[in-house]
Amino acid sequence: MTPAELREAYRQVTDRIGEAAARSGRSAEDIVLVAVTKYATVDQIQQLLELGHTDLGESRVQQLTQRVAQIDEFLARKRTLANAAPKSKDLMPEQVRWHMIGHLQRNKVKQVVPLVSLIHSVDSLRLAEELHNYAARHDLTIDILLQVNASGEGQKNGVACPAAFHLAEQIDTMVHLRLRGLMTMAAQSDNPEDARGAFARTAEIFKDIRDAKIGGPTLNVLSMGMSHDFEVAIEEGANVVRVGSALFGEKPADDA
Repeated sequence: MTPAELREAYRQVTDRIGEAAARSGRSAEDIVLVAVTKYATVDQIQQLLELGHTDLGESRVQQLTQRVAQIDEFLARKRTLANAAPKSKDLMPEQVRWHMIGHLQRNKVKQVVPLVSLIHSVDSLRLAEELHNYAARHDLTIDILLQVNASGEGQKNGVACPAAFHLAEQIDTMVHLRLRGLMTMAAQSDNPEDARGAFARTAEIFKDIRDAKIGGPTLNVLSMGMSHDFEVAIEEGANVVRVGSALFGEKPADDA
């Protein structure tokens, strides 16, 4: 993918986000686009940052660690150049926000927490407890989302819909965790409309949790929708979408 192709893909995705937001009575500014960098090259990530993008997501711990180091070095070089030529106009963010969007094993918590702004994939009480214990030892507050398996697929991670409210209550008692909202993934389908039911169920659980005052005023994140269904997710209330292939192209054949 050339820089021009990436720039056009980014424009198309952001336009589609804006149109879907308008259909749900919101604006593009109400939606956070997390660019999923799993199959992106470092050059492509840098090009996206040069367009002013801020939020990046990774699903694998080893790759997250490598990417954070590479991008931190890139941003440091850019800051040095900007200081040397302060009049130059640059959309580059001073720092990026990394999101952990993949399954997180408890033994990887200490590697991930220092690197990310938000963990999307808390899917069990045991993982929440591990995160809380780590945060307590280091005097931190960790922002998390509760992952809900709204599609009911056995191979997907996430707490079952009927158990989500109770787990949210339990997490809310953990003073070193800040429950920011919910995340879900719909079943894979060629028809984006097939995802609507899973997104609507998650949005309903999100509303029930908010109405019960669980999480307080900072419970305001509903992370739903990927490259093939993010417009439907926004229509159903998502304010965070996780988009990879629509930006960077399909995954390489050897990773299929």
